[in-house]
Amino acid sequence: MNIFNRYFWQETSFSILMIMLGLLAMFSFFDLIQELDSLGRGNYGINNMLVFVLLSVPGHIYEVVPVAVLLGMMYSLGTLGGNSELIVMRVSGLSLQQIGYTLIKIGLLFTVITFLVGELIAPISEKMAQRMRIKATDSVVAQDFKSGLWIKDGKSFVNVETVLPDATLLNVHIYEFDEKFRLRSISNAKQGSYRDDKWGLKEVTQTQFNYQKKLEENSVQTAFFDKANWKSLIRPELLNVLLVLPEKMSAWNLYSFIQHLSRNNQKTTRYEVALWAKMTYPLACVVMVILALPFGFLQQRAGGTSTKIFIGILLGVLYQIMNRVFVHLGVLNDWSPMVSAITPTLLFLAAGLAMIVWIEHR
Repeated sequence: MNIFNRYFWQETSFSILMIMLGLLAMFSFFDLIQELDSLGRGNYGINNMLVFVLLSVPGHIYEVVPVAVLLGMMYSLGTLGGNSELIVMRVSGLSLQQIGYTLIKIGLLFTVITFLVGELIAPISEKMAQRMRIKATDSVVAQDFKSGLWIKDGKSFVNVETVLPDATLLNVHIYEFDEKFRLRSISNAKQGSYRDDKWGLKEVTQTQFNYQKKLEENSVQTAFFDKANWKSLIRPELLNVLLVLPEKMSAWNLYSFIQHLSRNNQKTTRYEVALWAKMTYPLACVVMVILALPFGFLQQRAGGTSTKIFIGILLGVLYQIMNRVFVHLGVLNDWSPMVSAITPTLLFLAAGLAMIVWIEHR
């Protein structure tokens, strides 16, 4: 059995890695072509472009591993089936369950790789790539509206006109309300930077509104400060959402941002779906192994290895499309985030198990 295990590990792992390298090369080439439009903007040169493409590779690894597992498994099993090696193994007493168990262990290895890359490497590299690109092209991080970024922070509404790549805030406007939703103060700062669990604001103009029982006794006071401290629930890591798409953020950052939105009674559906997808997506590697297993036992007249690879490509593309479609449908229709994230994986798992049962009883 150990000989069979080593043989399966050698054949399938090599195929998966080769296909993964091919897919990464293709995606990196597309990134390079896309970045040509930004070449020459500001200080964005060839070196910056190559660094950006290189830093984008971990994000692509996270995306392509399940597809590479599917294609690599289908190619390896198709080759073994074409050479009648799988039949010889079955005749030698190796059951379909034993073969499947060995291949699932290989899938679990790539599940761990996908999870580690998606949690520890891709979010950091993606953020570095975007910051480098934005700084080199003299751009700003993001603007949700023409007036800049708007954030709800407790009883305050914060407007930031510009967010720099290092999380420095320019032209900050803080509108603070009381329990009766009356405007209590307006604070305008030229710049803000985060240090020691608080924001340090510079050149602050603060206008306070004092409400009295009699309308004629209401007053307005204005003060100017060279420097001021601002305690806020907003953290620089929460601004990472402006640099990295929710699907490429780490699970911990997604969870923290969801908590921030919940405290401020804001909608969290998109980020909850992304969080559930982050937790379930690595398991797709195991599902792809189960889906690929039956193709090794199909008769060669049903199609050669090239045909099975073509089917694998279609299945991989279909899986990615279904993932994106269910995410968008879940956000638009307020479906359960868990259902939206896990449904495509469950459908492919059911298809793979049904094909295995059919192969076993035909």
